[in-house]
Amino acid sequence: MTDTHRAEPPNPSGASPQELAMDQALDWLIVLDHPSAEQTRQFQQWLAASALNAQAFEKAQAIWNGPHVAQSAVALDSTPPKVSRLARLRPHWKPLATAAVLVLGLFSFSNLPLRLQADHLTQVGERQRLQLEDGSKVLLNTNSAFSSDIDDQQRVARLYQGEAYFEIPANRGLPLELEAGPVRASVRDTTFAVRYLDGIAQVQVQRGAIDLRATHADQRIRLSAGESVRVGPQGFEPPAKLDADKELAWVQGRLVFENCPMSQVLAELRRYYPGWIVNNNPRLADVAVTGNYRLDQPLNVVRSLAHITSARLSEFPALVIIN
Repeated sequence: MTDTHRAEPPNPSGASPQELAMDQALDWLIVLDHPSAEQTRQFQQWLAASALNAQAFEKAQAIWNGPHVAQSAVALDSTPPKVSRLARLRPHWKPLATAAVLVLGLFSFSNLPLRLQADHLTQVGERQRLQLEDGSKVLLNTNSAFSSDIDDQQRVARLYQGEAYFEIPANRGLPLELEAGPVRASVRDTTFAVRYLDGIAQVQVQRGAIDLRATHADQRIRLSAGESVRVGPQGFEPPAKLDADKELAWVQGRLVFENCPMSQVLAELRRYYPGWIVNNNPRLADVAVTGNYRLDQPLNVVRSLAHITSARLSEFPALVIIN
């Protein structure tokens, strides 16, 4: 971009006003790394020309400071130290940022092999009820992937990602064998939940008992009603008492927090919000949150949290910024 940048360039592509504003905002982020006095004046003129411009620029800044661009900058960190990271990233910034914007509107599942393996998928914010061939009932939570193979010779189910709640009836035949990342479960006449995210699985037993085996370690345990256990690549952690009213509140369509740090609350809300929730106020991270919320209204929860903490909230399509 040169000093002759115009606030309203021609639009031969037929892009929407929002798309045009975002395209210009991405350009301005590059220019403002080392702007001349004239470019600074032109930027302020562009910013004041339209509310769409101001919104687009704030959104572009959030993307620039987000994880996708930061990871790309690290990947480009092999050039000599005398060249700044921004300088290394500048030639790649526009396509990276544009791609980040586009990602907000794409499917929640970007892992094509996962999509091909699973029989059932839920997108972000969606829940789905299933009944398996043997009469077992499954409730899939947000952003989950699941499949099952049940016949006279086998009863096998796989949770590839996400969270599921199972009601397994009594069956004199084979037990249901459930695979979820680092754990294998053998189940009969049991009600339980499994959460598998970021390489860690958690099993929570509400009724009955489950025999568990760690996939990557020679460990086996039996988990009883009212117990919960986490398992990762190193094996099982010590079992803990299950607080079903809080930990399984999602089954009833609720999210329950008790003296939970705001950072953890926002991390959980991100699982249900089909976009980005960005916290630009580090002082809020450790604020304790107690509340009972509807999980199908994550944006309303963020609004409520912003209100009680006197934080400023900026809302855009698929993007919420807390300042």
